Amino acid sequence: MTSRSVSAARCAAIVGPYTSGKTTLLEALLLQTGAIHRKGSVVEGNSVGDSAPEARERQMTTEPNFAHCSYLDETWSFIDCPGSIELAQDTHAVLMGVDVAVVVASPEPERALTLAPIFKFLDDHQIPHILFVNKMDKTTLRVRDVLESLQSVSDRPLVLRQVPIRAGEEVTGFVDLVSERAWHYNLDKQSNLIEMPDQVKDREAEARQEMLESLADFDDGLLEQLLEDKVPASGEIYEQIAKDLADDLIVPVLFGSAEQGHGITRLLKALRHETPEPAATAARLGVPEGAPGDGALAASVIRTYHQSHTGKMSVARIWRGGVKDGDTLGDDRISGLYHLMGGETRKIDSAGVGELVALGRMETLQTGDLLTGDGRQPEAGLPWPEVPRPVFSLAIRPHNRQDEVKLTSSLAKLIEEDPSLALEHNEDTHEMLLRGQGDIHLKLAVDRLKNRYNVEVDAARPQTAYKETIRKGTKQHSRFKRQTGGHGQFGDVQVEINPLPRGEGFQFVDKVVGGAVPRQYIGAVEHGAKEYLSRGPLGFPVVDVSVTLFDGQHHSVDSSDQAFKTAGRLAMAEGMPNCEPVLLEPIYEVTITVPNEFTNKVHSLVSGRRGQILGFEMQAGWKGWDALKCHLPEAELQDLIIELRSLTVGVGSFDWRFDHLQELTGKLAQQVIAQRQGGEA
Repeated sequence: MTSRSVSAARCAAIVGPYTSGKTTLLEALLLQTGAIHRKGSVVEGNSVGDSAPEARERQMTTEPNFAHCSYLDETWSFIDCPGSIELAQDTHAVLMGVDVAVVVASPEPERALTLAPIFKFLDDHQIPHILFVNKMDKTTLRVRDVLESLQSVSDRPLVLRQVPIRAGEEVTGFVDLVSERAWHYNLDKQSNLIEMPDQVKDREAEARQEMLESLADFDDGLLEQLLEDKVPASGEIYEQIAKDLADDLIVPVLFGSAEQGHGITRLLKALRHETPEPAATAARLGVPEGAPGDGALAASVIRTYHQSHTGKMSVARIWRGGVKDGDTLGDDRISGLYHLMGGETRKIDSAGVGELVALGRMETLQTGDLLTGDGRQPEAGLPWPEVPRPVFSLAIRPHNRQDEVKLTSSLAKLIEEDPSLALEHNEDTHEMLLRGQGDIHLKLAVDRLKNRYNVEVDAARPQTAYKETIRKGTKQHSRFKRQTGGHGQFGDVQVEINPLPRGEGFQFVDKVVGGAVPRQYIGAVEHGAKEYLSRGPLGFPVVDVSVTLFDGQHHSVDSSDQAFKTAGRLAMAEGMPNCEPVLLEPIYEVTITVPNEFTNKVHSLVSGRRGQILGFEMQAGWKGWDALKCHLPEAELQDLIIELRSLTVGVGSFDWRFDHLQELTGKLAQQVIAQRQGGEA
């Protein structure tokens, strides 16, 4: 294999679906490079990754885990990324700062679809990636069958780099298709070179030819050699693989077992020889170039943390120049420079090109910023992943009312770390809503509030923002009169209440003649009518109603703004029950995106939730996916994402927008009204 000079540190992300074995792979990589001397276990809770209490409790990666090591005198940073689709924002953000991604896959064909969103994101951002098929020690499937299922979810050609050597049903080693050398696996150690077994030679020759033909699609010189039956030199093949990988034209495929330590050295060698250098990554991202030789700093902030012992920490990838502890960049001073190693922070004095570092207490920095010697450059124009819209919500309140201010400030820190969380005050239901990407996502946020900030919250299903309106009009004469000694209170109004077309809101019309209600009191009548609308006869906010004031009486001494305001409210309270009030429920236009093999199941899902299907079409930019549009009641949206992901091996999602209010009648309406009136009696 040809070698190349690499002076800058490089960075690789480890990505893949939940339970694919990413954290175990990180442990195996750190063990093979000597960064740790004993491999930890996710189950035993002693791995470098997944050190947070939320991760330990769930035995899953709940946030990016950073680790550093050296391999053959080259510096590497690895980022173990969350596998849950609910935590994809964290993964997407850190991917913007890496040179290569290692996509970890299970060999089961039925799980291939879980890789589709990962491959799509990597290709959309042209991030070079290698596929590592893990857990090959636990399958009897042929590699070609595994590869066929995985190719169905990748737009880029998957180029197999190895073929397995088997003893019965057990995979005991592999043959490298470029060097044509055979290796035998050893538990948690480097493989040893062996003679290529006779039984694998035919398969190796066939697979090697397939690999060369895939590479020849992107190189005319290699194609010409194949047409002339010439055997390309190994060095030339390695160079072509590295070039095509850097250009995101191919996805090299390796396999092994992270748990057994099989295939780890081969993966490290592939990363060492084929991963682009930081300068190439910076060019791909569009990082502005500095003046020749000036060594000016350029770094991307890819993650923000708030920790009790160090305060705010900004994780950044350095593209150009370097930083030292104590440097002043713009208005901020670096108060601590660190390497993160799982849950540990290791203080360092300086960092250079390619390194992944945590900068302490730079309060103005935000994830996505370009950092230079002049400080943060938020408008640098670097590509950054779009924050997904929330698809799940919880109504929260502090368990201890004295924690209200603390809760708000703590949530602000969580949202700065993870912008796919959102906080909203619903004016209709008067609830504080924590919104996010699913049930796990929000439960993690609730746990972090307790574990990091000692703030406990009570969480419940949000109320549906029902409204009510009327079907017919009425006239109402109401009088407010009170005598308590001295000046009394007197206001007399006659109003006409009528329904308005849907979406018209509230109208107030003044038709008083002859000064029956003096001009200075008419605004008070309107205010009183509006005040009533916050809770109508059914118990919900009232919409689409007009109120016309056409007559009334006043008293020269006892009339006042307050008296006429009360009379206006009283007229509404007495007249509205006679107008056939009716419940309205919010209807949303929802676009559900799923692989087309699940489209029929989604039809049933929508119908079972009182939905109306509007149609479907191919999802733009997604091969083999459909986008189904429908109308769904808000009450049916709350746990839609849970059932949708259950139906679609975790990959289905949806977008939404409010569309209209629609009458709700019958038994369901009666239940809603009874619950409201019973709960607020």
